[in-house]
Amino acid sequence: MNNTMATGIWHERARALDIRTQAFINGRYVESATGATFDSINPATGQLLARVAAADAVDIDRAVAAARAAFRSGVWAGQPPSARKNVLQRFADLILEHADELALLETLDMGKPITDSVSVDIPATARCIRWYAEACDKVYDEVAPTGPGALALITREPVGVVGAIVPWNFPLIMAAWKIGPALATGNSLILKPSEKSPLSAIRLAQLGSEAGLPDGVLNVVPGYGHTAGKALALHPDVDCIAFTGSTATGGQILQYAGQSNLKRVSLECGGKSPNIILADCPDLDRAATAAAFAIYFNQGEMCSAGSRLLVHESIHEQILEKVRDIAQTMRPGDPLDPATRLGAIVDAAQMQRVLGYIDGGRREGAQLRFGGQQVRHDSGGYFVEPTLFDSVQPAMAIAREEIFGPVLSAMTFKTVAEAVEIANNVIYGLAAAVWTRDVTTAHRVSRALRAGVVYVNCYDADDITVPFGGFKQSGMGRDKSLHALDKYTELKTTWLDLS
Repeated sequence: MNNTMATGIWHERARALDIRTQAFINGRYVESATGATFDSINPATGQLLARVAAADAVDIDRAVAAARAAFRSGVWAGQPPSARKNVLQRFADLILEHADELALLETLDMGKPITDSVSVDIPATARCIRWYAEACDKVYDEVAPTGPGALALITREPVGVVGAIVPWNFPLIMAAWKIGPALATGNSLILKPSEKSPLSAIRLAQLGSEAGLPDGVLNVVPGYGHTAGKALALHPDVDCIAFTGSTATGGQILQYAGQSNLKRVSLECGGKSPNIILADCPDLDRAATAAAFAIYFNQGEMCSAGSRLLVHESIHEQILEKVRDIAQTMRPGDPLDPATRLGAIVDAAQMQRVLGYIDGGRREGAQLRFGGQQVRHDSGGYFVEPTLFDSVQPAMAIAREEIFGPVLSAMTFKTVAEAVEIANNVIYGLAAAVWTRDVTTAHRVSRALRAGVVYVNCYDADDITVPFGGFKQSGMGRDKSLHALDKYTELKTTWLDLS
């Protein structure tokens, strides 16, 4: 099938799509208590997709009450781990069975290319749920090495009611990173998706119910951050908040936790990740390709985007020319065209933010090598072409602040020590990369970089088995891997006197 035919099919499916727009509370879809809604806009066209229930504090109260009742009843937390595993496995199966529908919701709502939604987002979502399903009956508790007069048991117990607030850039993947470990360990959960991309999460809730999740165990409550999100973070009967989003909002979440019940908080926040290419880089073509995809994939709307490119002065021009060549193959296009590699920015406000940083880069004296413009005006959508600034100074805003768009800031260095100093001189510490053929240099630089994830001779390599999270103001706690279970469980020591 050629791309033109495939594009037509996706557009036809979009017109026929039945979009659910209500909150999902206690096993059923419900309107918001006030009847209020907000508009979900297709970022590729600027047109209305749907009017979504705008939940507020009353709706959060309803969801928390349902989650608490489910938890206290033991209908999920009291199930044998193997039983929870079977339900979550079925959940993963249903995600894959509805892959095209979920992918279409992701693309229409958020603007990413349909090829990415189909080949990356939906499979990764199902894989995450399935992996934590398998963990249900394979993570053991402990017996402490006490003396013969005592037996000390160390057991994990679910924290109870979890509130999860997730961003708009990878709506289902980010949701799965919370849902998987939270439900595997027996908690009940309230998911607050971003108001910019709530549609796939709303549909996901029903699939969880069909898989066998008891009523109240998984609730999805769409709404604005300053209403629904704030109410969830302040709620005195929520035991844990798991948040992914901006550093500024993460700081507010911490304050809300302190103002309420000192609930546990985990934060995966912003990034301004450095991608360091040393003079002895083993493969310049591969490094340049990785550098381009590190910032232009998903329209640059990634917390771990390699938005700062640090290149040794001896190979600086070679790398930037190669990045330009790759960027020319990533022109923004119709997200429903399978050939499109760069989609739309999520909404008009985010597009203006990105364009504002581009204007600021020019004013501060950075050299615009290519890009920098809004494109596809006739579509009515929000498209920004791949952009590269050169001669960027570390003090410039485009080198220090998270843009969350397809804007790359290139800098040069003379020594490895200088590169590390530049890399670490920001408030963030989410991801970083170093390219070198010397294994000693690789280890030394990796240790010196203050980041939660360091890639060596690659960028954005990923697997559910490894933890993800950051240092400094990029947050606290880890998603993915068995380490994520720590966020959703309490450790209990039970001491038996055998004397």
